[in-house]
Amino acid sequence: MQVNTAFPAVDPIPLPAPVWLMKLLHIVTLSLHFVAVEMLIGGLLLAVILSLFGGAHAHVTARALAKRLTVVMTYVINLGVPPLLFAQVLYGRALYTSSVLIGLYWISLIGILTLTYWLLYRFSARLDAGKSAWWVGLTAWLLAGFVAQMLSTNMTLMLRPEAWHAMYAASGAGAYLPTGDPTQFPRWLLMMTGGLFFGGLWMVYLGGRSTFTADEKNFVTGVGGKVAVVFGLVYLSAGLWAASVQPDVVKAGLHTDALYKFAGFAGYGWLALVVVAVLLGAVAGLSKVTSGVVAWAAVLVAVLIEIFLVVYRDGVRDLTLLSKGYDVWDRVVVTNWSVVGLFLLLFVAGLGVVGWLVSVVARAQKTMEGAA
Repeated sequence: MQVNTAFPAVDPIPLPAPVWLMKLLHIVTLSLHFVAVEMLIGGLLLAVILSLFGGAHAHVTARALAKRLTVVMTYVINLGVPPLLFAQVLYGRALYTSSVLIGLYWISLIGILTLTYWLLYRFSARLDAGKSAWWVGLTAWLLAGFVAQMLSTNMTLMLRPEAWHAMYAASGAGAYLPTGDPTQFPRWLLMMTGGLFFGGLWMVYLGGRSTFTADEKNFVTGVGGKVAVVFGLVYLSAGLWAASVQPDVVKAGLHTDALYKFAGFAGYGWLALVVVAVLLGAVAGLSKVTSGVVAWAAVLVAVLIEIFLVVYRDGVRDLTLLSKGYDVWDRVVVTNWSVVGLFLLLFVAGLGVVGWLVSVVARAQKTMEGAA
Protein backbone atom coordinates (compact mmCIF):
# COMPACT_ATOMS: atom_id res chain seq x y z
CA MET A 1 0.00 0.00 0.00
CA GLN A 2 1.40 3.37 -0.96
CA VAL A 3 1.08 6.37 1.34
CA ASN A 4 -0.69 9.34 -0.20
CA THR A 5 -0.72 12.72 1.52
CA ALA A 6 -3.36 14.14 -0.80
CA PHE A 7 -6.14 13.14 1.61
CA PRO A 8 -6.99 15.73 4.27
CA ALA A 9 -6.24 14.81 7.88
CA VAL A 10 -8.76 12.56 9.56
CA ASP A 11 -11.52 14.27 11.53
CA PRO A 12 -10.60 14.19 15.25
CA ILE A 13 -14.23 13.58 16.17
CA PRO A 14 -14.70 9.78 16.52
CA LEU A 15 -17.38 7.87 14.63
CA PRO A 16 -20.57 7.47 16.67
CA ALA A 17 -21.12 3.90 15.45
CA PRO A 18 -18.98 1.01 14.16
CA VAL A 19 -17.71 1.24 10.59
CA TRP A 20 -19.41 -2.06 9.69
CA LEU A 21 -22.79 -0.68 10.78
CA MET A 22 -22.30 2.52 8.81
CA LYS A 23 -21.40 0.49 5.74
CA LEU A 24 -24.39 -1.81 6.17
CA LEU A 25 -26.78 1.14 6.39
CA HIS A 26 -25.08 2.72 3.38
CA ILE A 27 -25.52 -0.45 1.31
CA VAL A 28 -29.20 -0.83 2.24
CA THR A 29 -30.16 2.77 1.52
CA LEU A 30 -28.06 3.06 -1.64
CA SER A 31 -29.60 -0.12 -3.06
CA LEU A 32 -33.10 1.31 -2.59
CA HIS A 33 -31.99 4.62 -4.10
CA PHE A 34 -30.54 2.87 -7.15
CA VAL A 35 -33.79 0.96 -7.72
CA ALA A 36 -35.71 4.25 -7.81
CA VAL A 37 -33.07 5.89 -10.04
CA GLU A 38 -33.19 3.08 -12.59
CA MET A 39 -36.99 3.18 -12.63
CA LEU A 40 -36.89 6.92 -13.30
CA ILE A 41 -34.25 6.86 -16.04
CA GLY A 42 -35.67 3.83 -17.84
CA GLY A 43 -39.36 4.49 -17.30
CA LEU A 44 -39.05 8.07 -18.54
CA LEU A 45 -37.29 7.18 -21.79
CA LEU A 46 -39.70 4.32 -22.45
CA ALA A 47 -42.65 6.66 -21.88
CA VAL A 48 -41.17 9.16 -24.34
CA ILE A 49 -40.63 6.51 -27.01
CA LEU A 50 -44.08 4.97 -26.55
CA SER A 51 -45.80 8.36 -26.69
CA LEU A 52 -43.96 9.28 -29.88
CA PHE A 53 -44.11 6.13 -31.97
CA GLY A 54 -46.78 3.85 -30.53
CA GLY A 55 -50.49 3.29 -31.11
CA ALA A 56 -53.42 3.34 -28.69
CA HIS A 57 -51.98 0.75 -26.27
CA ALA A 58 -48.59 2.46 -26.37
CA HIS A 59 -50.09 5.81 -25.42
CA VAL A 60 -52.00 4.24 -22.53
CA THR A 61 -48.74 2.69 -21.31
CA ALA A 62 -46.87 5.98 -21.69
CA ARG A 63 -49.46 7.78 -19.58
CA ALA A 64 -49.36 5.03 -16.98
CA LEU A 65 -45.58 5.33 -16.68
CA ALA A 66 -45.57 9.13 -16.74
CA LYS A 67 -48.07 9.59 -13.92
CA ARG A 68 -46.00 7.28 -11.70
CA LEU A 69 -42.70 9.01 -12.47
CA THR A 70 -43.47 12.01 -10.24
CA VAL A 71 -43.89 9.60 -7.31
CA VAL A 72 -40.73 7.72 -8.29
CA MET A 73 -38.83 11.02 -8.34
CA THR A 74 -39.89 11.59 -4.73
CA TYR A 75 -38.23 8.32 -3.74
CA VAL A 76 -35.16 9.06 -5.87
CA ILE A 77 -34.51 12.24 -3.90
CA ASN A 78 -35.50 11.08 -0.42
CA LEU A 79 -33.74 7.73 -0.68
CA GLY A 80 -30.66 9.48 -2.08
CA VAL A 81 -30.00 11.57 1.02
CA PRO A 82 -29.21 8.79 3.56
CA PRO A 83 -26.54 6.97 1.51
CA LEU A 84 -24.89 10.30 0.69
CA LEU A 85 -24.73 11.14 4.40
CA PHE A 86 -23.29 7.72 5.27
CA ALA A 87 -20.74 8.12 2.46
CA GLN A 88 -19.74 11.52 3.82
CA VAL A 89 -19.13 10.01 7.27
CA LEU A 90 -17.05 7.13 5.93
CA TYR A 91 -15.30 8.76 2.97
CA GLY A 92 -15.60 12.46 3.70
CA ARG A 93 -11.89 13.21 3.29
CA ALA A 94 -12.09 11.97 -0.31
CA LEU A 95 -15.69 12.86 -1.18
CA TYR A 96 -15.59 16.46 0.07
CA THR A 97 -12.43 17.07 -1.93
CA SER A 98 -13.83 15.68 -5.18
CA SER A 99 -17.07 17.64 -4.65
CA VAL A 100 -15.14 20.90 -4.33
CA LEU A 101 -13.05 20.14 -7.41
CA ILE A 102 -16.22 19.93 -9.56
CA GLY A 103 -18.05 22.45 -7.37
CA LEU A 104 -19.61 24.46 -10.20
CA TYR A 105 -21.30 21.36 -11.60
CA TRP A 106 -22.01 19.80 -8.22
CA ILE A 107 -23.93 22.78 -6.84
CA SER A 108 -25.88 23.10 -10.11
CA LEU A 109 -27.51 19.71 -9.49
CA ILE A 110 -29.98 21.27 -7.05
CA GLY A 111 -31.47 23.50 -9.74
CA ILE A 112 -31.32 20.77 -12.38
CA LEU A 113 -33.15 18.29 -10.14
CA THR A 114 -35.83 20.90 -9.42
CA LEU A 115 -36.29 21.58 -13.14
CA THR A 116 -36.42 17.86 -13.90
CA TYR A 117 -39.09 17.35 -11.25
CA TRP A 118 -41.22 20.14 -12.76
CA LEU A 119 -40.81 18.75 -16.26
CA LEU A 120 -42.06 15.34 -15.09
CA TYR A 121 -45.32 16.94 -13.99
CA ARG A 122 -45.61 18.80 -17.31
CA PHE A 123 -44.88 15.60 -19.23
CA SER A 124 -47.63 13.71 -17.42
CA ALA A 125 -50.11 16.59 -17.71
CA ARG A 126 -49.58 16.99 -21.46
CA LEU A 127 -50.02 13.26 -22.03
CA ASP A 128 -53.25 13.27 -20.02
CA ALA A 129 -54.47 16.21 -22.12
CA GLY A 130 -53.67 14.37 -25.35
CA LYS A 131 -50.98 16.87 -26.34
CA SER A 132 -47.54 16.24 -27.81
CA ALA A 133 -45.22 15.69 -24.85
CA TRP A 134 -42.20 13.77 -26.13
CA TRP A 135 -39.95 16.85 -26.15
CA VAL A 136 -40.81 17.62 -22.52
CA GLY A 137 -40.09 14.08 -21.44
CA LEU A 138 -36.89 13.89 -23.48
CA THR A 139 -35.63 17.12 -21.93
CA ALA A 140 -36.32 15.73 -18.47
CA TRP A 141 -34.49 12.52 -19.37
CA LEU A 142 -31.44 14.40 -20.66
CA LEU A 143 -31.31 16.43 -17.45
CA ALA A 144 -31.65 13.27 -15.35
CA GLY A 145 -28.84 11.72 -17.38
CA PHE A 146 -26.65 14.74 -16.69
CA VAL A 147 -27.29 14.40 -12.96
CA ALA A 148 -26.36 10.71 -13.19
CA GLN A 149 -23.17 11.62 -15.03
CA MET A 150 -22.15 14.19 -12.40
CA LEU A 151 -22.79 11.77 -9.57
CA SER A 152 -20.78 9.09 -11.34
CA THR A 153 -18.02 11.63 -12.02
CA ASN A 154 -17.83 12.66 -8.37
CA MET A 155 -17.84 9.11 -7.04
CA THR A 156 -15.06 8.24 -9.50
CA LEU A 157 -13.00 11.37 -8.85
CA MET A 158 -12.97 10.71 -5.10
CA LEU A 159 -10.91 7.60 -5.89
CA ARG A 160 -8.24 9.55 -7.78
CA PRO A 161 -6.20 11.72 -5.37
CA GLU A 162 -3.41 11.76 -7.94
CA ALA A 163 -5.60 13.99 -10.17
CA TRP A 164 -6.71 16.49 -7.53
CA HIS A 165 -3.75 18.88 -7.49
CA ALA A 166 -3.78 19.45 -11.26
CA MET A 167 -7.55 20.01 -11.28
CA TYR A 168 -7.42 22.56 -8.47
CA ALA A 169 -4.50 24.33 -10.13
CA ALA A 170 -6.56 24.59 -13.31
CA SER A 171 -9.65 25.98 -11.58
CA GLY A 172 -10.29 26.78 -7.95
CA ALA A 173 -13.95 27.39 -8.85
CA GLY A 174 -14.51 23.78 -9.90
CA ALA A 175 -15.14 24.67 -13.52
CA TYR A 176 -13.43 21.64 -15.08
CA LEU A 177 -14.35 17.95 -15.15
CA PRO A 178 -11.79 15.16 -14.76
CA THR A 179 -10.57 13.16 -17.72
CA GLY A 180 -8.48 10.07 -18.32
CA ASP A 181 -10.15 7.60 -15.96
CA PRO A 182 -10.98 4.35 -17.85
CA THR A 183 -13.66 3.38 -15.30
CA GLN A 184 -15.77 6.54 -15.46
CA PHE A 185 -17.66 6.01 -18.72
CA PRO A 186 -18.40 2.29 -18.12
CA ARG A 187 -19.80 3.13 -14.68
CA TRP A 188 -22.10 5.79 -16.15
CA LEU A 189 -23.10 3.51 -19.03
CA LEU A 190 -23.95 0.77 -16.53
CA MET A 191 -26.46 3.03 -14.80
CA MET A 192 -28.01 4.40 -17.98
CA THR A 193 -28.48 1.04 -19.72
CA GLY A 194 -29.60 -0.38 -16.39
CA GLY A 195 -32.40 2.16 -16.46
CA LEU A 196 -33.93 0.62 -19.59
CA PHE A 197 -33.34 -2.88 -18.21
CA PHE A 198 -35.13 -2.02 -14.98
CA GLY A 199 -37.74 -0.06 -16.93
CA GLY A 200 -38.56 -3.24 -18.83
CA LEU A 201 -38.86 -5.21 -15.58
CA TRP A 202 -41.06 -2.44 -14.20
CA MET A 203 -43.37 -2.84 -17.20
CA VAL A 204 -43.51 -6.59 -16.56
CA TYR A 205 -44.70 -5.75 -13.04
CA LEU A 206 -47.22 -3.21 -14.32
CA GLY A 207 -48.57 -5.85 -16.71
CA GLY A 208 -49.98 -7.64 -13.69
CA ARG A 209 -51.99 -4.59 -12.59
CA SER A 210 -55.79 -4.82 -12.64
CA THR A 211 -56.08 -1.27 -13.97
CA PHE A 212 -55.19 -2.41 -17.51
CA THR A 213 -57.54 -4.23 -19.86
CA ALA A 214 -56.55 -7.73 -20.98
CA ASP A 215 -55.19 -6.45 -24.31
CA GLU A 216 -53.28 -3.65 -22.59
CA LYS A 217 -51.77 -6.14 -20.13
CA ASN A 218 -50.52 -8.27 -22.98
CA PHE A 219 -49.00 -5.22 -24.66
CA VAL A 220 -47.32 -3.86 -21.50
CA THR A 221 -45.91 -7.25 -20.49
CA GLY A 222 -44.81 -8.13 -24.01
CA VAL A 223 -42.97 -4.86 -24.62
CA GLY A 224 -41.53 -4.77 -21.12
CA GLY A 225 -40.21 -8.31 -21.35
CA LYS A 226 -38.53 -7.69 -24.70
CA VAL A 227 -36.97 -4.45 -23.45
CA ALA A 228 -35.67 -6.29 -20.37
CA VAL A 229 -34.06 -8.96 -22.55
CA VAL A 230 -32.33 -6.58 -24.98
CA PHE A 231 -31.11 -4.06 -22.43
CA GLY A 232 -30.43 -6.71 -19.83
CA LEU A 233 -27.77 -8.05 -22.17
CA VAL A 234 -26.42 -4.53 -22.77
CA TYR A 235 -26.45 -3.89 -19.01
CA LEU A 236 -24.59 -7.14 -18.45
CA SER A 237 -21.97 -6.16 -21.03
CA ALA A 238 -21.53 -2.72 -19.45
CA GLY A 239 -21.07 -4.31 -16.03
CA LEU A 240 -18.44 -6.72 -17.31
CA TRP A 241 -16.68 -3.82 -19.03
CA ALA A 242 -16.70 -1.73 -15.85
CA ALA A 243 -15.25 -4.67 -13.89
CA SER A 244 -12.56 -5.40 -16.50
CA VAL A 245 -11.08 -1.88 -16.42
CA GLN A 246 -10.61 -1.79 -12.65
CA PRO A 247 -6.98 -1.61 -11.45
CA ASP A 248 -5.21 -4.94 -11.05
CA VAL A 249 -4.81 -4.38 -7.31
CA VAL A 250 -8.59 -4.10 -6.98
CA LYS A 251 -9.25 -7.23 -9.04
CA ALA A 252 -6.76 -9.16 -6.93
CA GLY A 253 -8.19 -7.88 -3.67
CA LEU A 254 -11.70 -9.04 -4.57
CA HIS A 255 -10.38 -12.60 -4.77
CA THR A 256 -7.63 -12.70 -2.13
CA ASP A 257 -8.44 -10.13 0.56
CA ALA A 258 -10.32 -11.92 3.36
CA LEU A 259 -12.35 -8.79 4.09
CA TYR A 260 -13.48 -8.24 0.50
CA LYS A 261 -13.92 -11.74 -0.89
CA PHE A 262 -17.61 -11.34 -0.10
CA ALA A 263 -17.75 -8.36 -2.48
CA GLY A 264 -16.14 -10.51 -5.15
CA PHE A 265 -18.79 -13.19 -4.63
CA ALA A 266 -21.44 -10.48 -4.82
CA GLY A 267 -20.17 -9.66 -8.30
CA TYR A 268 -20.81 -13.24 -9.40
CA GLY A 269 -24.19 -13.09 -7.71
CA TRP A 270 -25.03 -9.95 -9.68
CA LEU A 271 -24.03 -11.71 -12.89
CA ALA A 272 -26.26 -14.71 -12.14
CA LEU A 273 -29.24 -12.55 -11.15
CA VAL A 274 -29.02 -10.47 -14.34
CA VAL A 275 -29.13 -13.70 -16.35
CA VAL A 276 -32.19 -14.81 -14.35
CA ALA A 277 -33.86 -11.44 -15.01
CA VAL A 278 -33.15 -11.70 -18.73
CA LEU A 279 -34.72 -15.17 -18.82
CA LEU A 280 -37.70 -13.85 -16.85
CA GLY A 281 -38.03 -11.03 -19.37
CA ALA A 282 -37.89 -13.53 -22.23
CA VAL A 283 -40.70 -15.60 -20.70
CA ALA A 284 -42.83 -12.52 -20.09
CA GLY A 285 -42.06 -10.94 -23.45
CA LEU A 286 -42.71 -14.00 -25.60
CA SER A 287 -45.61 -15.60 -23.74
CA LYS A 288 -47.03 -12.29 -22.42
CA VAL A 289 -47.65 -13.80 -18.98
CA THR A 290 -49.48 -11.28 -16.79
CA SER A 291 -49.73 -13.26 -13.55
CA GLY A 292 -48.94 -11.74 -10.17
CA VAL A 293 -46.19 -14.31 -9.62
CA VAL A 294 -44.24 -13.11 -12.65
CA ALA A 295 -44.90 -9.48 -11.76
CA TRP A 296 -43.55 -9.79 -8.21
CA ALA A 297 -40.68 -12.01 -9.36
CA ALA A 298 -39.57 -9.09 -11.55
CA VAL A 299 -39.64 -6.78 -8.53
CA LEU A 300 -37.71 -9.20 -6.32
CA VAL A 301 -34.96 -9.91 -8.83
CA ALA A 302 -34.56 -6.18 -9.57
CA VAL A 303 -34.03 -5.35 -5.89
CA LEU A 304 -31.59 -8.23 -5.42
CA ILE A 305 -29.59 -7.17 -8.47
CA GLU A 306 -29.09 -3.71 -7.00
CA ILE A 307 -28.11 -5.08 -3.58
CA PHE A 308 -25.45 -7.34 -5.08
CA LEU A 309 -24.21 -4.52 -7.32
CA VAL A 310 -23.87 -2.12 -4.39
CA VAL A 311 -21.97 -4.69 -2.31
CA TYR A 312 -19.54 -5.25 -5.19
CA ARG A 313 -19.23 -1.50 -5.79
CA ASP A 314 -18.49 -0.97 -2.10
CA GLY A 315 -15.62 -3.46 -2.25
CA VAL A 316 -14.19 -1.83 -5.37
CA ARG A 317 -14.25 1.60 -3.73
CA ASP A 318 -12.61 0.44 -0.51
CA LEU A 319 -9.85 -1.47 -2.29
CA THR A 320 -9.15 1.40 -4.68
CA LEU A 321 -8.83 3.87 -1.82
CA LEU A 322 -6.76 1.40 0.23
CA SER A 323 -4.25 1.12 -2.60
CA LYS A 324 -3.80 4.89 -2.37
CA GLY A 325 -3.44 5.17 1.39
CA TYR A 326 -7.04 5.57 2.58
CA ASP A 327 -8.21 2.83 4.95
CA VAL A 328 -11.91 3.30 5.70
CA TRP A 329 -11.62 0.94 8.69
CA ASP A 330 -8.85 2.98 10.34
CA ARG A 331 -11.09 5.24 12.43
CA VAL A 332 -11.60 5.89 16.11
CA VAL A 333 -15.05 4.68 17.13
CA VAL A 334 -16.86 5.66 20.33
CA THR A 335 -20.28 4.02 20.29
CA ASN A 336 -23.21 5.03 22.45
CA TRP A 337 -25.31 1.92 21.95
CA SER A 338 -28.46 3.41 23.45
CA VAL A 339 -28.41 6.17 20.83
CA VAL A 340 -27.49 3.74 18.07
CA GLY A 341 -30.31 1.42 19.15
CA LEU A 342 -32.82 4.27 19.05
CA PHE A 343 -31.55 5.28 15.60
CA LEU A 344 -31.88 1.73 14.26
CA LEU A 345 -35.39 1.47 15.67
CA LEU A 346 -36.40 4.69 13.92
CA PHE A 347 -34.55 3.60 10.77
CA VAL A 348 -36.47 0.32 10.55
CA ALA A 349 -39.70 2.15 11.31
CA GLY A 350 -38.90 4.62 8.53
CA LEU A 351 -38.35 1.81 6.03
CA GLY A 352 -41.66 0.34 7.15
CA VAL A 353 -43.41 3.65 6.53
CA VAL A 354 -41.82 3.90 3.07
CA GLY A 355 -43.03 0.39 2.26
CA TRP A 356 -46.50 1.23 3.55
CA LEU A 357 -46.63 4.41 1.44
CA VAL A 358 -45.64 2.43 -1.65
CA SER A 359 -48.42 -0.07 -0.95
CA VAL A 360 -50.95 2.74 -0.42
CA VAL A 361 -50.01 4.32 -3.74
CA ALA A 362 -50.26 0.95 -5.48
CA ARG A 363 -53.69 0.23 -4.01
CA ALA A 364 -55.04 3.73 -4.55
CA GLN A 365 -54.63 3.80 -8.34
CA LYS A 366 -57.88 2.10 -9.28
CA THR A 367 -58.85 4.23 -12.29
CA MET A 368 -58.41 2.33 -15.53
CA GLU A 369 -55.19 3.40 -17.21
CA GLY A 370 -56.87 4.05 -20.53
CA ALA A 371 -59.39 6.46 -19.04
CA ALA A 372 -59.03 10.06 -20.19
